[in-house]
Amino acid sequence: MKPDIHPKYNDSPVHCACGANWTTRSTKSEIRVEICSTCHPFFTGKQRLVDSAGRIERFTKKFAKRAGAPAA
Repeated sequence: MKPDIHPKYNDSPVHCACGANWTTRSTKSEIRVEICSTCHPFFTGKQRLVDSAGRIERFTKKFAKRAGAPAA
């Protein structure tokens, strides 16, 4: 294996929007997530309101140009 070609792989803190924190190993120094296994409805078995409005707006803005273009 060649020396000095691989990125640094360090302990990285992970912060969720629900307030859960844990440490993992990654090439990034810090990781922020919107939803994790502590607050996701699939893992908890409880229905929670997940804010998807921002995701939908990003999707429509991203593909708005393609919708108006004529098909080739």
